[in-house]
Amino acid sequence: MKQGIHPDYHQVVFMDSATGFKFVSGSTKSSSETVEFEGETYPLIRVEITSDSHPFYTGKQKFSKADGRVDRFNKKYGLTSK
Repeated sequence: MKQGIHPDYHQVVFMDSATGFKFVSGSTKSSSETVEFEGETYPLIRVEITSDSHPFYTGKQKFSKADGRVDRFNKKYGLTSK
């Protein structure tokens, strides 16, 4: 590996802004904010959404029934399928 061309890779804490959920992961991103997490001090990166607040992972996702073109046409004009 060539020296001096790669960004610094280190451990950081990502925090979900909506829920306050925190986890440690490796990243090249840095921050001036720090936080104590499990006895260590890490840079803190605030994110808007994580698996803790994303609807897909929380099970609060809304599913809409996808009708086909023919079904939508029949519904629009009040026709019934035979």
